[in-house]
Amino acid sequence: MLFHERLTVPAIWWVLASLFALSVLLAVGAYLGPVWGVGTTVVTLLVAAAIFVSAAIVIRVDPDQIRVGRASIEHAYIAGCRALDAEETRRRGGVDADARAHMVLRPYVKTAVEITLADPDDPVPYWLVSTRHPQRLEAAMQEAASSTLTE
Repeated sequence: MLFHERLTVPAIWWVLASLFALSVLLAVGAYLGPVWGVGTTVVTLLVAAAIFVSAAIVIRVDPDQIRVGRASIEHAYIAGCRALDAEETRRRGGVDADARAHMVLRPYVKTAVEITLADPDDPVPYWLVSTRHPQRLEAAMQEAASSTLTE
C-alpha cells in the first residue's frame, strides 16, 4: 500500500454533539422527567455517533488502483494528480467546479487533490478528494503511475 488515510470528524464535533445531548437532557428532563431526559440523551448521542462513523472516509492507494470510500479506479485510467491548497480546494469545489466531477469533500478538511481521468468512456472529468496530506497522496499517485507504466 502506497498511501492510506482515514478522514474522521474532528474532536470538536464530538464535544459539540455532547453539549447538544446535554441540552437535550436538560430540556427533556425538565419537561418530562429524568428518565425521559436520560433516554433521549442516549438516543441523541447514538445518532450523532452513527452519523460521525458513517461520514468517515478511507483513502487508499495501492499499485493497482486508488480507492476513495466505496469508489475505486485503476491507475491506467488516471491522467494526473495535483495537490491543492485550501484556496484552490475552495475554488475547485465551488465556483470553478465541473458538475460532472466526482467530489468527496469533507468540510473539516481544507486541502484536497484533483485526480484527472483519462478514460474517454467516462463522463467524469476528475475526482476532487479531501485529504489532510495532499502532497503525500500526490506522490503516492505518481509512484503508482510510474510503476504502472513500467509494467
